[in-house]
Amino acid sequence: MHFPVKARDLPGRITTGAYILHTGLEKWHADETRAKALHDMAAGAFPVLGRIPPARFLRLLAASEIAVGTALVVPIVPNALAGAALTGFSGSLVAMYARTPALRKPGSIWPSQAGTAVSKDVWMLGIGLGLVADALTSRDHNGSG
Repeated sequence: MHFPVKARDLPGRITTGAYILHTGLEKWHADETRAKALHDMAAGAFPVLGRIPPARFLRLLAASEIAVGTALVVPIVPNALAGAALTGFSGSLVAMYARTPALRKPGSIWPSQAGTAVSKDVWMLGIGLGLVADALTSRDHNGSG
């Protein structure tokens, strides 16, 4: 059986995917307090999200995390697709970090104590971009190299 994923990509995909999948499953069962807190932070960075009720937002976020995490851990999903999903997901987290002044030290791109957890999401962006770039530059251009 041929998988459209290189063995060298599996450690990054599996560890990142398992982490995202776990956080999605935790959010799926979260309470209203957590839903409101996450919704408030997201809506602060992306005001259009304010139109979505907190519980529904949390359910959509959880489903997205479960889908992205699953795409990463399942080796039949090509690197291009899994990388694009991870890039989109992590790119939105990095954008939220950039749009939320309280997450950064004043006048700096570096995180405040409150922003450290979100600023670390930049590593997921790097992994996603790496998977996409590898798929686009592979000899067969289908993500399997």
